[in-house]
Amino acid sequence: MKNYDADLIIVGGGLVGAALALALKNTSLSIILLEGREPALDFDLASWDQRVYAISRASRKLLTKIGAWERVRTERLSPITSMKIRGDAPNAKLEFNALESGVDELAYIVENRELQRALWLALADSANVQIITPAEPESLAIDHDAATLTLSDSRELRARLVIGADGANSWVRRQMQIEAHSKPYAQFGVVANFSCEKPHYGAAQQWFKTDGILAWLPLPQQQMSMVWSCDESQKDELLGLKPELLAEQVAAAGHRALGELKLVTPPAAFPLKLMQIETCVKTRLALVGDAAHTVHPLAGQGVNLGFGDVAELANLLTKTHPERIGDLLVLRRYERARRESVLLMQTVCDGLQQLFNNQNPILKSLRNFGLGFTDALPWIKRQLIRHAMDS
Repeated sequence: MKNYDADLIIVGGGLVGAALALALKNTSLSIILLEGREPALDFDLASWDQRVYAISRASRKLLTKIGAWERVRTERLSPITSMKIRGDAPNAKLEFNALESGVDELAYIVENRELQRALWLALADSANVQIITPAEPESLAIDHDAATLTLSDSRELRARLVIGADGANSWVRRQMQIEAHSKPYAQFGVVANFSCEKPHYGAAQQWFKTDGILAWLPLPQQQMSMVWSCDESQKDELLGLKPELLAEQVAAAGHRALGELKLVTPPAAFPLKLMQIETCVKTRLALVGDAAHTVHPLAGQGVNLGFGDVAELANLLTKTHPERIGDLLVLRRYERARRESVLLMQTVCDGLQQLFNNQNPILKSLRNFGLGFTDALPWIKRQLIRHAMDS
């Protein structure tokens, strides 16, 4: 008889790892969730997180199903009712509207910490989930019978399956010697939040510029979150500006669409890269979220891809006998099911990044023409927005 501490161990209690544990809470599976440090469930409501996500309709459906969405405070949510995309020529534009698409909103903007809070509050009601935090994994061994994970305090945990939900620099992925192929974009995402002179009316705005991509995402209380994808020199310049000068430069870059701006949270920056791996499963191992794939943030789909992983893997594990959840043949069904969606999003985002981060005058004309041409075709626009909402 084999002895297990749990049927599966999830390494990483961030958004994707916590969502997977919740998606399996009403099953017969026993789960251990490991997290390096417990997230703060109480924070100053006068402040705002620099990291925000555009939650698609499909992700919201998952979060509702697992009992997390109802715990997100409505005053920390901002619906996106329209999207305005501009190229680097006067007539290069593409606009999407929720009403034209037959929905109330295209997506929701929510802070990372607010969504993390909602997920962990929901986990408190999950009888089959044991949370160990702080927890630092030290080694991982896989054999025919079990996956054995040793913690830094010498505790050994045995399970039928280990899930790596520990981010783009995944410790689990490295332990299993799964090679990651990274393509640095020589760009950084500079993020900051601003209060706005004019109301945004739920509009998300994006400018494809010759020197980068600027996005404004609506936040509650007449505020917006900025993501500016730019090269290292511009990143250094933006981070070095005084608050009032940064607000002025961001307002000017967005043609003062929201009037004058005032900095609410200090800017931060992170490097941008495409990351692909040869496989996201091995015997008794599966990777989800950024541990399995990363994309350029220009489409705002990174976390939605992770929640897509959760939905697919949870559905598979729920239908599989506990003794077989670590079988490679079973886990490959998850890999095959996610391959097309992940590859499509990575290809589209990578292609757009290369197309717009290019000084070739012919490509400039083509990309600007493409925006205007697509904007003139309502049927194509509806298909594009519905695909984004359901991703």
